[in-house]
Parts: sequence; structure tokens; C-alpha cells
Amino acid sequence: MRKSKLGLDFDKVDKAKGFAKQIADGVQQFVNKHTTVAVERTLCRLLGIDGVDVHDVPLPNVVVNQIQEAGLLSQGVVYYLGNAILETGLKPQKIAEKIANGELDITRLPIHSNEEIHKAIAPYVDQTMERINRNVARRNQYLKEIGEGPKPYIYVIVATGNIFEDVVQAQAAARQGADIIAVIRTTGQSLLDYVPYGATTEGFGGTYATQENFKIMRKALDEVGEEVGRYIRLCNYCSGLCMPEIAAMGALERLDVMLNDALYGILFRDINPQRTLVDQFFSRVINGYAGVIINTGEDNYLTTADAFEEAHTVLASDLINEQLALLAGIPEEQMGLGHAFEMDPEMKNGFLYELAQAQMTREIFPNAPLKYMPPTKFMTGNVFKGHIQDALFNMISIWTGQGLQLLGMMTEAIHTPFMSDRYLAIENARYIFNNMRDLGDEVTFKEGGIISERAKLVLDNAYNLLEAMAEEGLFDTLEKGLFAGIKRSKVGGKGLAGVSQINEKFYFNPFIPRMLQK
Repeated sequence: MRKSKLGLDFDKVDKAKGFAKQIADGVQQFVNKHTTVAVERTLCRLLGIDGVDVHDVPLPNVVVNQIQEAGLLSQGVVYYLGNAILETGLKPQKIAEKIANGELDITRLPIHSNEEIHKAIAPYVDQTMERINRNVARRNQYLKEIGEGPKPYIYVIVATGNIFEDVVQAQAAARQGADIIAVIRTTGQSLLDYVPYGATTEGFGGTYATQENFKIMRKALDEVGEEVGRYIRLCNYCSGLCMPEIAAMGALERLDVMLNDALYGILFRDINPQRTLVDQFFSRVINGYAGVIINTGEDNYLTTADAFEEAHTVLASDLINEQLALLAGIPEEQMGLGHAFEMDPEMKNGFLYELAQAQMTREIFPNAPLKYMPPTKFMTGNVFKGHIQDALFNMISIWTGQGLQLLGMMTEAIHTPFMSDRYLAIENARYIFNNMRDLGDEVTFKEGGIISERAKLVLDNAYNLLEAMAEEGLFDTLEKGLFAGIKRSKVGGKGLAGVSQINEKFYFNPFIPRMLQK
């Protein structure tokens, strides 16, 4: 029987999860009938297509554009690539190169039977599955041989814009005690409908997410991990218009953590809801199979909304993200569901409310490696106060058993952190985590007190919100602005032109059934 230090009503939690499942099931009915240009480009990548044409257009885009322009996206790129393999005897990469050179139109070739096409594509599916399996085995081997740091994992960012400078900073952070290195993406990449190619040295506010950059950083973190005797996890961002493509690149290059939220792009980047919800499913199937921990983005709600008044929207989103992730085959142990330490520091008893939220989230999702975000909204540039705010945040994390601790920087409101700022943040966290390691096991909460009553109120409000959303369905809820106070039309936003209803007579995605079987 589950026990709650906060006195939570787990029957109510289960009913709230039931509403979230109803919402997720409604989304999945739509997802199962649709594909997108990003999903099809992902399939190209998983079948071995990479590189760019003479105009620097990625070859997966070139192939999918040919099919889309012929009005045949509904039949899927795998169908036409498999058929082209049979007709030409070429591998997918060579077929893509011929399309790019204007030498081949795969939509005009004589058509073979579905059975023959499936058989032709199977060896390339097998090769990719084996490559991802080897990556999973390699990660597990590292974890067995050299181990990793204790939870909460100390998670820091690098964001120079230059992948080679990022390597220097990442290795320094690992030596200082970091367990996860997140390479922040350059500003605006989530709105690019293609993935840049090769190693990059120029970015704004971050570094381009490319497969070559993933490979460079993975190698660097393996080297420093062997040096310090601790596996260092690599994180990037599979969100935006190329969500599943970046998930595939991460699986191929052994990333360990991915920002992968179902609602973030809709709410905060105005990406079309249909596009996002189809893309998130395939991206999560890939991440689930590759052993990648997904991070969701609920912390973003609290950078715009009030953390006290809108705390229930964070829990509601966590519950929806959990159910969508389960449908994509992601185990609870890979769900870095998000929340944040964003109460106004001038609020009386704000620390108690933060503690209530963190403990409640831990109790509702006992197996998830929760992603806990630091204070940002009320960081003022006063580095001394900021360091204290981060210390209070670290205290709650160790107290409530969070999983992934994104360290706050005392210079948060001033500049991208120097290595010295990162060192102080890691030192702060390690000091508190060590000195308060077992505090959570020693402390109980007062029945009827501020903390327990606050947690119950947030749960009640989330329950009521999810009940209303389950009745409306997610698409209608988003259109009416009932969730997070932001209205998003089902036919509005960026990327809608890239969505297509599938033709079930021809369409198939060979990776989804294979990856969901595991």
C-alpha cells in the first residue's frame, strides 16, 4: 500500500491519472492516422540517409520533398524507398544522392508488391536496430564498469555556440563533479524545419544540434568519464519542428537525456498542435527504445505564469506527459518529468510551498527521475542572493529525492555562466547533497500543516483541470485556452503543411512495432 508523508489521497491521484490517460488516448487516435514530414525524414535517417546536397539541403529533406511535392506523403517514404531499392539495386543513401542530383524520381518507378517492398527494406531496419542496441549495451557496460554519480544527478549546461569550445567547458564541468552535460541549442533552432549538418562553430545562445556535434561531444564525455571514473551523460533537445529527427540522431550517437515534451512547442513556440503531437510520439518511441531519459518542460509554465497560482498546471501537464510517454513505450524510469523552484522569494513561506510541490511530485511519480529546474524568474543579478536562492533549491531537491538537478547559476540574470560560476554552483550542490543526504528519511510533515494542505490543494486543482480537459479533449482544450492560459488553434501555428493523413493501404513505419516490442 502506498503511503504519503503529505496525506495525499491516492484514489484521487489514480482518478487524475485516468483523466490524463483519457486525454492521451484521444491524442493517440489522431496520431495513429497521421504522419509528418519530420517523421518521414526521421525514417530516412534511420535507413542510413545522411549528408547534404550542393545547396546544403539535408538529403532526408530532399527525399521527402520529392514525395510531398508529388502529393504522395500519405503513402510514406519507406514505401517509395523500398520500391526504389528493388528497381535500382541501390542502397538508400545512393538513392538519395541520385534524387539530389536530379537523376531519379522515386515516385515514377514501376511499383512492386507491398510484401516485396517490406522485404527489401528489412536489412536496413535491422542494421539500425543493431546499431542502437550496441549503443545501449555500451552505456550499460560503462555504468557497470565505472559507475555514475548518485542522484540527484548534477546537471549543467554548456552554450558557447562552438562545439569545440563546448567540449573544453563540458570536460571541465565533469572534472568538477557534473553528471549530465546539456548542450544548449542555438536560439531558434526549434523553428527550423531541417537539421543542420556537420560540426558547427557559430551559434547564438547555444550550439547547433547536429549529428556530428553529438558525435564530438559523446567522444569527449567518454574520455573524461574514463578519466574521472564516472559515466557522464549527454543531453540535448529534441523539440520543435525536427523533434523525431533529433531523437534518431541521439539514438545513433548514444545520447542519454533528451528534452522531449509533448506540449512545449505548441504553447511556447506556436508550433501546430497536430504536427507536434504526431512528432512527439515517434520521437518518444525512439528515445524509449534507446534508453534515453526524456525531460519534459513544465518549468516553462512558471516563467510566464505565477508559480503559486498556477502550480496545478505543472502537475496536470506532468500527468499528461506521463500517459503519452507510456503509450510510446517509455518506462517510468526514463521519465524526467519537469517542475521548478519559481516562487517569488518575497512570498511568506514560499520555501514551504516549494517543498510541498516537490514532495507531492515525488510521491505521485515515485519511479520517475524527476527533472527539477532552478530559480530563474526572480534572479535579479544580485549574485549573493542568487547563490542563496540556489542553495534553498538544492536543499529541497535532496530532501525530496529529485532525479535530475539542473543547477542554478548565481549569474543567471547577467550572462552565460563562466566556468568559475559553474564551479561554484557544483560546489554548492555537492556540499548540500552530502550534508543533507538522508534528511528526507528523517523528517515527517505536520498533519493539517501548511505543507500538507498546500499539496492537497494543488492535487485538487490539477484533478479538476484534467477532468475538464478529458471532457473537451486536448485539441479543443488548447483552442479554448483552458490549459496554461494560451490559445492554440488546431489549424494554426507553424508546420501544419507538413502533416498528412496516412494511406493505410501502403503506409508503414517498420521501426515503431520493432521498438515497442523491445
